[in-house]
Amino acid sequence: MDTEFWHSRWAENRIGFHLSDINPVLTKYWPRLNTTRSDTVLVPMCGKSVDLAWLAQKHDNVVGIELSDIAVRAFFSEHFYTPMVTSIGNGQTLYEFDEITIHCGDFFATRVEPVDVVYDRAALIAMPENMRKMYTEHLLSMVKAGGRILLVTVDYPQPEMDGPPFSVTKDEVEQLFAGCKITHLDRDDADESHPRRQRGLSRFAEEVWLIEL
Repeated sequence: MDTEFWHSRWAENRIGFHLSDINPVLTKYWPRLNTTRSDTVLVPMCGKSVDLAWLAQKHDNVVGIELSDIAVRAFFSEHFYTPMVTSIGNGQTLYEFDEITIHCGDFFATRVEPVDVVYDRAALIAMPENMRKMYTEHLLSMVKAGGRILLVTVDYPQPEMDGPPFSVTKDEVEQLFAGCKITHLDRDDADESHPRRQRGLSRFAEEVWLIEL
């Protein structure tokens, strides 16, 4: 689970985690965060997600963080955007176009101005267990007091499948975000027709959380 793992996934186009459409969880539950247009939104491990463009229609400042320059360049190319590209040192490159800014580089080395809201669809669940506490601490350091996080996790018997995505249980969410107000918004248990179930999982569920600092 080092940086080369993710670089190779993008280089080989093994990106089953990428959604070609806007995530219905985002459109359904974003109103629960009570955001305003001026709120700055952070999307960690954003890949080339079309969710960035959806968020940019609603907010003046959408900030992504992504390790792979392949993913970042693909996002702008696929939306016919021509970003301003700036090397900012420490292995980091900044891509900027209108409301969207993407920091290309190691998440743990990235520093951003504190944000108001976070959308985490695929970042926490991309982290193996021994990295999730470090990830959460760094994420929380980027969020203003009173900030909100829309978090998507998956729950399944971890021994039945190698991650990512990794299973993150309710207990672990509560431990990682101890001190925050945690609201469980949804749990969608997959039936046997779901691709993950067809690959042998005895159960698989997607869960949605609202985390308030």
